[in-house]
Amino acid sequence: MARVRRGRPVDGILLLDKPLGVSSNHALQSVKRLYEAAKAGHTGSLDPLATGVLPLCFGEATKFSQYLLDADKAYESTFVLGTVTDTGDAEGRVLEDKDASGVTESDVITALQAFEGEIEQIPSMFSAIKQGGQPLYKLARKGLEVERKPRSVVIKTLQLRAFRGGERPEADIYLECSKGTYVRSLAEDLGRAIGCGAFVSALRRTRAGPFGIEDSMTLSGLEALKGTGESGVLDTLLLPTDAALGALPLVRLSESSGFYMRQGQPVMVSNGPRDGIVRVALDSGEFLGVGEMLDDGRVAPRRLIVTGR
Repeated sequence: MARVRRGRPVDGILLLDKPLGVSSNHALQSVKRLYEAAKAGHTGSLDPLATGVLPLCFGEATKFSQYLLDADKAYESTFVLGTVTDTGDAEGRVLEDKDASGVTESDVITALQAFEGEIEQIPSMFSAIKQGGQPLYKLARKGLEVERKPRSVVIKTLQLRAFRGGERPEADIYLECSKGTYVRSLAEDLGRAIGCGAFVSALRRTRAGPFGIEDSMTLSGLEALKGTGESGVLDTLLLPTDAALGALPLVRLSESSGFYMRQGQPVMVSNGPRDGIVRVALDSGEFLGVGEMLDDGRVAPRRLIVTGR
């Protein structure tokens, strides 16, 4: 017997400004309760230490969350030089302390240049990457350390925004990067390159794919709106189900072609891309889902939304 899902059907994407000190899943569950939603998921974890843009997908939008998981991200972060912690952030146990008062702004700028472009990172033992079915951070909390393979990531922009000298200098960093980039690992590698160690004391995600922090809602803001008692006020904040797919080419179909696509059949399109993944919508503008262009000019359904629930 199929399990009955509790909650109401809600479709769309909410941009949450995740608060400090809570996990991504805790933030998701809090928002899901506010919306009384049957189904929701986030699009890539932010550490409790981190704040910022966390797109939350509801209902049919969860089918396309992978496009946000794979999207580029942007961060603002503060690195503290002169200290190494076991987690790479301020919550970890201090492993090494050095007087870094000799480090200059020029030293940091020069060292940062080596990390622009495609680089390899070794994920922290306190990351959420799974090995043997267990997240690394769970192994680390048991005092275990396992070998991790380097991962290729791309740092597209890496800038020093501010520098505050002293025995424990602080560097405010802005970066734009590919998916899978670990800012804590970047801080540790930078500290190693300078010769004094470093960790992340603050981290804020300012962009996830096409979505910026300026369009995000705080949890307290959502709670305040919910408290007004106005029916549907939170639903007005939801972006369309296909909002994460704006980078994909759009293919429009007639009502009749849309009918056959909903039956799982490839349909012919005129003036469509030669290949690749596309967004599919009716001429009326109704979003159908994601399709793949075939060699013969047809588009085949790959991930379609369900309507009329």
